[in-house]
Amino acid sequence: MNWTVVQKILGLLLMMFSLTMLPPILIAVLFKEPTWLPFVESFGLTLVAGLLIWLPVHRSRRDLRLRDGFLIVAAFWTVLGTFGAAPLYFADAITLSITDAVFESMSGLTTTGATILTGLDELPRSILYYRQQLQWLGGMGIIVLAVAVLPMLGVGGMQLYRAETPGPVKDTKLTPRITETAKALWYVYLAFTIACAVSYMIAGMGWFDALCHAFSTVAIGGFSTHDLSIGYFDSAAIDIVAIVFMFAAGINFSLHFFAWRYVSIKHYSQDPEFRAYTMILIALSMLVVAGLFYHRSYTSPGDTVINGVFQAVSIATTTGFTTANYATWPAFLPVALIFASFIGGSAGSTAGGIKVIRCLLIYKQGVREIARLVHPSAEIPVKLGNKAVGSRVVDAVWGFFSVYIVVFVVLMLLMMAAGLDQVTAFSAIAATLNNLGPGLGEVANGFMTVSDAAKWVAVAGMLLGRLEIFTLLVLITPTFWRH
Repeated sequence: MNWTVVQKILGLLLMMFSLTMLPPILIAVLFKEPTWLPFVESFGLTLVAGLLIWLPVHRSRRDLRLRDGFLIVAAFWTVLGTFGAAPLYFADAITLSITDAVFESMSGLTTTGATILTGLDELPRSILYYRQQLQWLGGMGIIVLAVAVLPMLGVGGMQLYRAETPGPVKDTKLTPRITETAKALWYVYLAFTIACAVSYMIAGMGWFDALCHAFSTVAIGGFSTHDLSIGYFDSAAIDIVAIVFMFAAGINFSLHFFAWRYVSIKHYSQDPEFRAYTMILIALSMLVVAGLFYHRSYTSPGDTVINGVFQAVSIATTTGFTTANYATWPAFLPVALIFASFIGGSAGSTAGGIKVIRCLLIYKQGVREIARLVHPSAEIPVKLGNKAVGSRVVDAVWGFFSVYIVVFVVLMLLMMAAGLDQVTAFSAIAATLNNLGPGLGEVANGFMTVSDAAKWVAVAGMLLGRLEIFTLLVLITPTFWRH
């Protein structure tokens, strides 16, 4: 293990992260709020900590190795999420314990969207902006991690594309150099954010709400500046803008990059994951709308369609915005939406969940096993498009799925041991491990009423879900630390 390399990069990350605490100061000054001091204190604390970590090893020139990469990736969210809690903990406008501050910060940076805050409409705008900014930065970090970093380590959803799958992504990188890849993704991500913010403003939002909600929409985060989330605006036009950009943010950003570079949308139709992702959202939306019509949950057909489609897209992509309290919807609808979040969005997107491509391969493997019962001697490959997927990839998918279930069960039992009932514990882990946000039962409106022990279990779930489980679990294996 090259500890000096790990220490150097971690110090640099902290110093860079300290700069993200400066924009909220400008927001505080702009809106004449006396809330700038906590951000100045947090900036100084984070900068000094990063400097003290970096200085002793800043001359080190050793190369980054595979094991170092795993440790850095895990430390990225753990350390930054912890230091990101500083402004929330120091702020006088809200009274948060260390546990609550870390929970809120980690939820933002992992784009989970679960919250322990209430009375958002009365909070200073600098704090509201900071929460949204955390999600936006976390979302971009996820994209770069999934497309540029994790494939180098041999893990992550994008690794599946190494099996010569159809579509544009036939290599682990979009461009020859990782720095160019990260820069290209930044451009696409920033362009989507600007387009989303402008669309929100055209639909009727003020500039501050439009910017903040663009941050959390493109990051598939779900934080809002209002307690009622998107439902606060009571606008069909805003709902439609949110639906469009939530759908787009759940697509593999590599496809967006290729569409931008070649000015063509044919890459989307050629990608089997995109087709499956689209069909899942259409089918779920139709199911939810039909259920709402059947139970006459809304008097207006327009409200039924808009609310049904909005919640289907929001929960299935693990965004977590709400226009209504879906937990109170009739019959099976809330549970169906929670289960949809297990699938999540596409690999290489800001969405959480198991990822569509993994679920697609699991489905195709199941179909193959059924066919083998009829033709036991036949060689039946698992295909994505016209290309066969190697057995190594299929095994990796099944391995991930198995570990995902085991981790889910363990975390759920820990939640129940912390005092939560079965429905609340199940949905709380679904909401955090899938990076969704809102759950059912006691956590339908947030995690403010659960115990500190349950919140720390939720934080662990957020990190495991965001880092696709293996990246964290590998750190506790003896093999990883053995020379």
